[in-house]
Amino acid sequence: SLETDVREKYERLSLDENGEPTVKIHIVGFAKIIGDLLDGITAIFMFAVITLLITSTLLFLYTRSLRGTLTPLLCSIIAVIWQLGLLTTLGYGLNAYSILIPFLVFAIGVSHGVQIVNVILGQSVAGNDRFNSSKLAFRSLYIPGMTALVSDAIGFITMVLIPIQVIKDLGIAAAVGVAVVVLTNLVLLPILMSYFGITKKTVEYHRSNQEGSSRRGTAWRLLSNLASGKVAWVSLVVAAIGFAIGIYGGQNLQIGDLDPGAPELRPDSRYNLDNQFITDNYATSSDILVVMVETDEQQCTLYKNLDLVDRFTWHMQNVPGVNSAMGATEISKLVAAGYNEGNLKWATISRNQRLLGTTFNQMPNSLMNTTCSLLPVALFLDDHKAATLQRVVDEAQAFASTHAQEGIHFALAAGNAGIEAATNQEIAVAQTRMMLLIYGMVCALIFISFASWRAVLCIVVPLALTSFLCQALMAYLEIGVKVATLPVIALGVGVGVDYGIYIYSKLAYFLRRGLDIQEAYYHTLTTTGEAVSLTGAMLAVGVATWIWSPIKFQADMGMLLTFMFLWNMVGALWLLPALAHFLIRPETFVAQ
Repeated sequence: SLETDVREKYERLSLDENGEPTVKIHIVGFAKIIGDLLDGITAIFMFAVITLLITSTLLFLYTRSLRGTLTPLLCSIIAVIWQLGLLTTLGYGLNAYSILIPFLVFAIGVSHGVQIVNVILGQSVAGNDRFNSSKLAFRSLYIPGMTALVSDAIGFITMVLIPIQVIKDLGIAAAVGVAVVVLTNLVLLPILMSYFGITKKTVEYHRSNQEGSSRRGTAWRLLSNLASGKVAWVSLVVAAIGFAIGIYGGQNLQIGDLDPGAPELRPDSRYNLDNQFITDNYATSSDILVVMVETDEQQCTLYKNLDLVDRFTWHMQNVPGVNSAMGATEISKLVAAGYNEGNLKWATISRNQRLLGTTFNQMPNSLMNTTCSLLPVALFLDDHKAATLQRVVDEAQAFASTHAQEGIHFALAAGNAGIEAATNQEIAVAQTRMMLLIYGMVCALIFISFASWRAVLCIVVPLALTSFLCQALMAYLEIGVKVATLPVIALGVGVGVDYGIYIYSKLAYFLRRGLDIQEAYYHTLTTTGEAVSLTGAMLAVGVATWIWSPIKFQADMGMLLTFMFLWNMVGALWLLPALAHFLIRPETFVAQ
């Protein structure tokens, strides 16, 4: 209504001879942001359709089986439906931040479904019937699959420990979705495939392709050199350089928003352009930080208290980044001057307590409470950038500390900018804690599953490299760590660990059969490598569509998740075998 009934209507009435409006209307405020967000969220459903089509195409090109394509897609869609139903039952819903989680759960479901269909396909080509193929697929994948999914869920559930409700809701939504995937893709999918199976035509196609094509085998044979001594040390050197780049680049990573305007929308959106116009031309802003000045009851109008509040207001008005400030003392001075014919000499905090009290007779309720124990001071900021918020908060705290006196207390902070400043402080504390928890739990689960610290290093080191590089990328792209991007780290680690678990479990399988490390890795590539490559591509493509979202934080999430999914896949296929060459002793597997 604001767009059609106000902006378009009245700008259209003021067109000049060139068709340009002579009256321009600029609209800001919370309601307008929500309206623009709702408009942008509708585009997400279009991305869902695109993701489904691309995923279906890639899966069919890989399996060449309509049943092998539709069944894992069906199970993944069922997982999303169950997730939405469970969230509703638990009293949760979807918001602008968590609306992308169902699409992520769909991608996770498809990625695990690819592994199962890949094994079923291989068993069918080997001559097993559809029932035994499904049974053998479940037997070979339920331990690595369960480990991967539990790692995903724990990675997501750690977000509940962050005292920010939006992130808690996002973590719960993701964890519920992964829990459902355990049932739909590790249990339901093998059962359905035991009935549907792979058609004889598809089996014959893969059998003939396997026998007749040497190009693919040559490529895998070439990649198997990553596990050889000549190449492995080069990979470790490159990985060390990658860690150095990630650590150095990540030092410039900032907490909070780095762009002016509404962080949910792109900088060139209509709302942010309107916001910039108003901020540049008026002594007001939509970014408001409110300092709550507390006094004893009925003491807020005492001269000593008001004098300190007045000095605080003047001090904050001169802090870079503060557009203007408004508090009860500003109104009191205006009223005092008005009582004296507008003489500016009277525009001050009078030492006469009776005169000072009269200036509060018409004080707006928003600038003092009914018990006269609270005097909010509203600071209108130029923007809500992390540096601006931190500067203003530091100055306010420094003033309060320097001028501390009995009976008055400066409490930070309310207003949308105040809440964002507090959120940034929580994120700064929670970021390291969350990473330690995620990696700690992932390491514990991998150790329990494989009973080997070597397995932990082989799987986790590539993950850590991706995390460090992602932080450097965020700093380079000027994306701050905030409510929208902090969960990306957990999502990337939780989902990325799947690649390494599947690769390592298959590598261990061939090592137990007496093969050396390079030969075992070659067979790992020919059996699981294709599925892992396809999984990484499908996950990356699925979230890459978010980059074109009109909602900025969704675009940021899409960009970072695409990078993490691809690099986690590369790490599992490139760095894991290099680490395995130096850490794993094949004879210990043969002994097992």
